[in-house]
Amino acid sequence: MQFRNFKMVGYVVYGRGSFNQLDEIITPHRIDGSPMIFLVDHFFEGKPLVNRIPVRGNDKVIFVDVTYEPKTTYVDSLAQQLKDEFGTVSGVIGIGGGSSLDLAKAVSLMMNNTGSSADYQGWDLVKKPGVYKVGIPTLSGTGAEVSRTTVLTGPTKKLGMNSDFTPFDQIVLDPELTADAPTNQRFYTGMDCYIHCIESLEGTYLNEFSKSYGDKALQLCRDVFVNREGWDADCDDKLMMASYAGGMSIAYSQVGVAHAVSYGLSYLLGTKHGIGNCIVMNHLEEYYPAGVKEFKYMVEKNKIDIPTGICKGLSDDDFNKMIDVSIGMKPLWENALGKDWEKIMTREKLRGLYERL
Repeated sequence: MQFRNFKMVGYVVYGRGSFNQLDEIITPHRIDGSPMIFLVDHFFEGKPLVNRIPVRGNDKVIFVDVTYEPKTTYVDSLAQQLKDEFGTVSGVIGIGGGSSLDLAKAVSLMMNNTGSSADYQGWDLVKKPGVYKVGIPTLSGTGAEVSRTTVLTGPTKKLGMNSDFTPFDQIVLDPELTADAPTNQRFYTGMDCYIHCIESLEGTYLNEFSKSYGDKALQLCRDVFVNREGWDADCDDKLMMASYAGGMSIAYSQVGVAHAVSYGLSYLLGTKHGIGNCIVMNHLEEYYPAGVKEFKYMVEKNKIDIPTGICKGLSDDDFNKMIDVSIGMKPLWENALGKDWEKIMTREKLRGLYERL
């Protein structure tokens, strides 16, 4: 049996106020004359957090547009902009939700790898380590802070740059940074974590490594979205750790049906990852009956609206594009349905599922 030799994040700092240590953390990684680049979610433009970023010398803060999930063209243009302006950089620091973190990972890699980021969409295609990279989540749930992938929409597919060079060298987990997250966004992103756990814990790839993290993340999600009345600082603390543990769980197993289907929505319609997973999960009783029942309870309890009818009016060509992207996520389907998954999830069955969304 071939065991996965799993590359993890280099360093982790956790705790309220830990963002204040960022200057101290990154200083040893500064290369003479080369700047640190801070890729910051545009949500924070003009907000107090920006004034706390430890900018030195010719460091640069770039507010990244994460209205839609990261595209390979955006990654390539950011990397080229930095190469043209500075030649090289000391590091890339992502501050924001999952899209900002994925952008930071991808731009770091493309500072040292040739061609387009689209050339590296797949498993173990990246040839060289990127520049030093730090991830600082301001939303909890995606697990992007710990994963070995950076999910990108390319010209022909939505697929990650999955490699041992992708994980961050350092992550800063400061629950204070998530305190002002919009209610709906916090829920959608939190549900990304919950769905990770359901898919991992019920998948064929499950093992004690992923189960240990998945069980803990699921418990924390339930503490936050099922057992509590009202939101408080304790919820921010718990959800940040749920995101970390959920990301660790899928790192040694895999996600499943909800993620595989939502990738098609994102590719064609630009549906953001968290809400896309929620839209799909609403219709997956056949695959995760207990998880879907609990998910619907959490939606109702937290007074969240899940969009419906988003695939109405799509053409046959549109459906085929989504199906092509989804079917291409082979490890996800195998984890969910086993080695004979192609006999179970036919194109016709997948089309029927998309039509119900």
